[in-house]
Amino acid sequence: MGFAFMVINIDLTQLAELTTLPAGQIAWRILFWYFGWLPIAVGFIWGVIQLWVYSRQLKWDAKNNQLIVLAIDIPQNNEQSPRAVENLFSYLHGAHKTPNLIEKWWEGMFQVAFSMEIVSIEGYIQFLITTPQQFRNLVESAVYAQYPDAEITQVEDYTQGLPTHFPDKEYDLYGAELVMVKPDAYPIKLYPEFEHQFGPPETHYRDPMASLMDLLSSLKKGEQLWFQMVVKPADFDWSAKSDKEVGKILGEIKSIPSLAAVLVDHLKDIGGAIMGNYEPPVKKAEAEPLKMMQLKPTQKKQIEGIQAKAGKIGFETKMRVIYIAKKEVMNKPKVVNGFFGWVKQFQDANTNGFKPDIAKTSTSTAYFQADKRSNIRKNKIITNYRFRSAWRGRLPFIMVTDELATMWHFPIDEVVKAPLVQRSAARRVEPPMRLPVGDSQPSLSYESIFAENAEPSAKAKAKTSGSFSEFLAEEEAPAAKPKDEPPSNLPFE
Repeated sequence: MGFAFMVINIDLTQLAELTTLPAGQIAWRILFWYFGWLPIAVGFIWGVIQLWVYSRQLKWDAKNNQLIVLAIDIPQNNEQSPRAVENLFSYLHGAHKTPNLIEKWWEGMFQVAFSMEIVSIEGYIQFLITTPQQFRNLVESAVYAQYPDAEITQVEDYTQGLPTHFPDKEYDLYGAELVMVKPDAYPIKLYPEFEHQFGPPETHYRDPMASLMDLLSSLKKGEQLWFQMVVKPADFDWSAKSDKEVGKILGEIKSIPSLAAVLVDHLKDIGGAIMGNYEPPVKKAEAEPLKMMQLKPTQKKQIEGIQAKAGKIGFETKMRVIYIAKKEVMNKPKVVNGFFGWVKQFQDANTNGFKPDIAKTSTSTAYFQADKRSNIRKNKIITNYRFRSAWRGRLPFIMVTDELATMWHFPIDEVVKAPLVQRSAARRVEPPMRLPVGDSQPSLSYESIFAENAEPSAKAKAKTSGSFSEFLAEEEAPAAKPKDEPPSNLPFE
């Protein structure tokens, strides 16, 4: 019984020929001839995968991410501190979900976001939350838990009815995204830092919203200012970057030199060898990591701030501002500079702050084809704003609950005098539990109370209609009381 063997012949002539070539040709063949197709193939496959995921996400977004706009009105004499809004943001983080493989790659599911907004339309100020329809109950519960007497109303999108393409004959626009000055591991100036111990107790907290409310209240007819924070609940692994920043401050993590610096050093060595004065580089002794007692006060403050931020709930955040107005009334020096003056309040030179993104999203351009590039940016930023996009524009940065509450909270009435901020009509108070009710008193039904007053008030109509313009209408004047009527408790026989 015979056995058949398979013979494999390996031709090594090309490899032998490769070894006889000069070093330059060997590198050329290996990098570009033999394996040059590999990065192209990898890039092509990666692009196809990204297009597939994007197409699935668009379908999922159109089906499951219908946005609604909720107007939030709180009653007069608000005494809640920004801590209440911090709790609100913590509650909204309950919308966080990590999709599994099927949900991510086949269904196209992604983490949805909320949009916290403050707008002024011709001086009338409104706080709004844009949320996916499926999380409306979550938003309402978060607000009512902190502000039981608040009124939440679904309204029309205020961005509708305005031009979306520029240049426009009637309107002009300024817009920009806000970016952080330093890495987002560093915190901004927080609301507890606006407290002091001078004067009456009600003035100890200097609400940073005061300057913004004053600016928004001063807008004239034909002017609108929109401020938007798109917040998306983040995973809990973002705090790893905080450890890296602390390591850099302590000297535990060595900075990697850039490619340009390495090339410059090599050129210096080659030049020294040619000129005959080459000296081998002296290896520097590595510095030991700093101890806490050796840190400067600024470094201690940075480390404390970074670690405090790392222990809180984080959101991937994008911030946008748009000032749109008719050309004849537009006042950029007042409104735009005033808004960024308000933003500067949250900046700490030792930790972090915000600045307008001049490089990519700001509509202020200069030099080559400035007007054309400015109009392109205007069209992009108003589109991104209207869609409350968490993708388009600059990369998001991490903000935690107290940072978000510092920049978006309802003004405290003892400190901020803003009469044009929309408020709920009245404070709802429950009757006393021990209120004596006699048995002889006839019971009143809703039908008997409202039988003669079936026509709703103008404000009630505005609340029902959902129109934002009607929602911002003036409150109905109180009914006139009859004059010269004697008191009801006079002792008549």
